[in-house]
Amino acid sequence: MKNTLKIAMAQIAPVWLNKTATLKKVEDVIKDASSQNCELIVFGEALIPGYPFWLALTGGAEWNTELNKSLHAYYVNNAICIERNELDSICKLAKKHNIAVYLGIIERPLDRGGHSIYASLVYINEEGEIKSVHRKLQPTYDERLTWSAGDGHGLQVHSLKAFTVGGLNCWENWMPLPRTALYGQGENLHIAVWPGSDHNTKDITRFIARESRSFVVSVSALMTKSDFPEDTPYFEEIIKNAPDTLTNGGSCIAGPDGEWIVEPVINKEGLIIQSINFNRVLEERQNFDPVGHYSRPDVTKLTVNRDRQTTVEIK
Repeated sequence: MKNTLKIAMAQIAPVWLNKTATLKKVEDVIKDASSQNCELIVFGEALIPGYPFWLALTGGAEWNTELNKSLHAYYVNNAICIERNELDSICKLAKKHNIAVYLGIIERPLDRGGHSIYASLVYINEEGEIKSVHRKLQPTYDERLTWSAGDGHGLQVHSLKAFTVGGLNCWENWMPLPRTALYGQGENLHIAVWPGSDHNTKDITRFIARESRSFVVSVSALMTKSDFPEDTPYFEEIIKNAPDTLTNGGSCIAGPDGEWIVEPVINKEGLIIQSINFNRVLEERQNFDPVGHYSRPDVTKLTVNRDRQTTVEIK
């Protein structure tokens, strides 16, 4: 059974901007996936504590307003500080249930001073160990008003049974060089996490699979107008311009030939479960391997800086 892997895609909504409640929801979903013998569970981008939808709904680019500053501070206070052990409960569950986890969080790291936040993708192995934290390299459009730019430290892959797994956040998946950085380390199971929706996942998932000859698992969160908690600061201003559906999901899996294994699932909350077989990777690499027999490192080669960036180096 080493060549097969049972994957759970957790297509769920956060308890928006509520770190504690969303962590509890994630824990419950992990337990559910474990009860169904899943070996890897993946959650969407920025799930804890949620995507910054207010930026597009309340004039997020307006300079120095009380609304924008108050909501940003509220968001930062609900971000995850890994150094303060705020993912310990998830790590303990992963170890207890022998399940690996990819989790999208908003991270508030102490190694950058503890005040700026990052959209980070955390990999926790089946032993409950945090093995990588990938901070999104380039926040997209209005995300830049609240998220900071990350670094290459998290461009890492991990062994999981017969597979080598790596992951990127949202539109990073459109960036050829970060993809190549993972391919070159042997990735054959690519994890792409999104806030939603199927308009994000329906093309790029199959494209990456066909380019890399790997399995690609795209997992999105959900968010509807009714998911905004009434105790959110500036609740009325936020929902005034909010559509009924902000993200509809679109979680899916493509095989190494670029064809659908699970087509995008929309407007459905819960676990989407699928088993995959590693031998399909070897079959499709027979005629194309982008970093192996179909590469020319004597002509083109990628250099990757995986240093964790910090302003102060204490010696």
